[in-house]
Amino acid sequence: MRGHEDGNGGSLTGPNPVDRGKKGSKLHVLSETQGIPLAVAVSGANMHDSLALKPLIRGIPAIRSRRGPRRRRPVKLRADKAYFSADHPVWLRERGMTPRIARPGIESGERLGRHRWKIERSIAWLFGYRRLTIRYERKGAHFLAFLGLAAALTCYKKLTKLAT
Repeated sequence: MRGHEDGNGGSLTGPNPVDRGKKGSKLHVLSETQGIPLAVAVSGANMHDSLALKPLIRGIPAIRSRRGPRRRRPVKLRADKAYFSADHPVWLRERGMTPRIARPGIESGERLGRHRWKIERSIAWLFGYRRLTIRYERKGAHFLAFLGLAAALTCYKKLTKLAT
């Protein structure tokens, strides 16, 4: 799980704390082990990443299978320090997930670094679609629709490549 900042204004934006207060937006991506995006979200650049964790988890579609029990969510969740909140580990365990979130000031993010490249690669796949590299849309719903379309196309490309 990782966020990325970009944007120029409109809805789902906020003052960017690192870019002289310009309006910006942040992308949040939740992917599976191979980097295939499961859920995507957009928020204002000034919103803390930890506030996006629960909506992303709720946005994971049900995993359907012909064999075995139907799974609703992944078993493990790895996230960087920005997504840590005191109530998140309890909330995730109640939903049958094992959290692997580095705690700020206590643990280094190096253990998660072995897995972080996968989410960075997922974000790079999404930004391979030129429409997402710079946010042109004023309405957040339009930008989120393009992001969802890019995620669906990425899933299709990667899953057809795995099937062959």
